[in-house]
Amino acid sequence: MAADSIVVGVLHREDFAYAAMMRTAFDMALEEINNAKGINDQVVELVFADDRGDAKAGERAVRELVLEKNAVLLVGGYSSSNTMTMAYTANRLNIPFLVCTAADDRITQHNLKNIYRLNPPVSEYTKGLEEFLLEYVKPKSMSIVYENSPFGTGSAMRMMWFCRENDIAIKAIQPYFKDGAKSEYIQRILTPIQNDPPEVLFMSSYLKDAVLLVRKISELKIKTILCGGAGGFTHDDLPRQTEKASEYLLTATLWAPSSANDQANNFYQRFFKRHGKKPDYHAVEAYSVMMVAATALKKSSSLEPSAIRSSIESIRMETPFGVVNFKDYGPFQRQNISDTPVLQIINNKYETVWPKKLKTAEFIKPPLQ
Repeated sequence: MAADSIVVGVLHREDFAYAAMMRTAFDMALEEINNAKGINDQVVELVFADDRGDAKAGERAVRELVLEKNAVLLVGGYSSSNTMTMAYTANRLNIPFLVCTAADDRITQHNLKNIYRLNPPVSEYTKGLEEFLLEYVKPKSMSIVYENSPFGTGSAMRMMWFCRENDIAIKAIQPYFKDGAKSEYIQRILTPIQNDPPEVLFMSSYLKDAVLLVRKISELKIKTILCGGAGGFTHDDLPRQTEKASEYLLTATLWAPSSANDQANNFYQRFFKRHGKKPDYHAVEAYSVMMVAATALKKSSSLEPSAIRSSIESIRMETPFGVVNFKDYGPFQRQNISDTPVLQIINNKYETVWPKKLKTAEFIKPPLQ
């Protein structure tokens, strides 16, 4: 590390579907920050530590970045289960941590003064999807399949409440152990749904399991409207790996490029040119959190944690992810608020079908007979 550089630590899991996408976005942001004279003419250096999706490894990663690499600020956090541990560790070490992806509600509910979150909590992921379903689908019944992680459970719980609040009959609730998700196991999970199909099947999982679920539903000829709760259901590899099986699938997402946001469209084009794949919300979260971090460090009166916190708390800025402004509301502290659009796979690609101001295509109700 250069003596005159400012170190930002990145808590980044290397062995998951979005790792390369997020790494590209972090690197894009770093280049732009340093090309614009860094932080008050000091170069920014990103130091990555692999949290491995494990609580103990995550704690070690935080301590390494702060105590050995002298990071003044942390960004990242993907898996909810270990990001909670990393948040507590960062707070004990008195280092500000800008979470950009991990969604467990509890991360910003425990009044940890150093913890800020760019992305919405998981209980708000399906907000746009709920509005869409009420206006366009008006379902009378739903079944729910979800992985037993904090992300999957939080998303499923919110959808259960949605059904109860709107008199939608819940035909089946099927959690599964994500570590053992194989074809035969998933088929057993889906059998009750095959025997009594709902109008809507809501699923919450990451990419590998999302692909397996969609393929198995097609194989079992379950006639229902497929809905995903973001996660793996937004990855550009999903329609490629499932082909016709995922046609007309709906999913919540946290971001979609829009003609109303020049920064979003500009980021989309630059990312695709560099990475060769379309970015989804994971990429734009990584890029945007770095731009927020740079702005906070530029405006901070010093590199002391208290000064950086004060600077973060004063931020209200436009990013490709949308406006970022950390607030306390309801049970949450230092939490950004953002919209949750709805995508549909049409002709093997994602189109935005909600909200109306972002639409790139009209919703197509799948044939169920």
